[in-house]
Amino acid sequence: MDYSRTHIKEDLKITKLITVHYFEYASDYVFEGEKHDFWEFLYVDKGEVEVMADTSGYKLKQGEIIFHKPDEFHNVWANGRVAPNLIVISFDCSSASIKYFENKILSIGDYEKNLLAQIIREAKEAYASPLDIPSLKKLEKRSGSQFGSEQLIKIYLEQMLIYMIRKENSLNIESKLSSSVKERSDEDMMKRLACYLLEHVCNNLTFENVCRFSKLSRTNLKVLFKEKTGMGVMEYFKKLKIEESKKMIREGQYNFTGIANVLGYASIHYFSRHFKKVTGMTPSQYALSVKVKI
Repeated sequence: MDYSRTHIKEDLKITKLITVHYFEYASDYVFEGEKHDFWEFLYVDKGEVEVMADTSGYKLKQGEIIFHKPDEFHNVWANGRVAPNLIVISFDCSSASIKYFENKILSIGDYEKNLLAQIIREAKEAYASPLDIPSLKKLEKRSGSQFGSEQLIKIYLEQMLIYMIRKENSLNIESKLSSSVKERSDEDMMKRLACYLLEHVCNNLTFENVCRFSKLSRTNLKVLFKEKTGMGVMEYFKKLKIEESKKMIREGQYNFTGIANVLGYASIHYFSRHFKKVTGMTPSQYALSVKVKI
């Protein structure tokens, strides 16, 4: 039988390892800074540090990781209070996907932490060079190191970076999906509320009545109405009353006192004041303007 060989696509490939460090610094440590033509990341395993990346300064706390792209000047210093533990790894990677990490500061979880631990463990096995010397420029290979230790460093490092990109993409998708679901839910709720308010336009609803109907908290109800209508719940309801009164004026079935009674106003005077506030005209002026148009 003829078998077809499938080429394995490598979306992210580490080609060279430059340094692997695990530092336990004093609380007053300062690294003056450097730039180089390869990638580097710094992970805060304990404590806090401050970092410069080109002209931008950042504070990193335990569990955070910053990436420095090639030719980006960077330095780091402890905050004078907490002695930090740091992992610094530098490497060559020309894959297009590595650009994802440009200007990135991320928080990592247990999965990535376990991979970092594996990298440090294999680096101690593969290299005789101490991992806590900042000035180290070359990793000296250990004679008689365990089989596959260098390759495992590459595999673990690629695995960690791939996972981080996947995780971020997944979070973005979930965020978009949850946003879409929320949007549909909000639209449905607004339709229900609009119908409810219109059905009760002749009643004296309170904000609490609307809250109970919607089963939303006061804050969420206010936010929803502000986002969807640009106004508050009761302001929207009062405008519905005015729209209904304008319709009743046009139909001519009731006089102004009758309209005020039907729509639940306390008096004709209160109705007239509210009508003018919303429309800029008194009910009489509106009635005349309609007659003119007719």
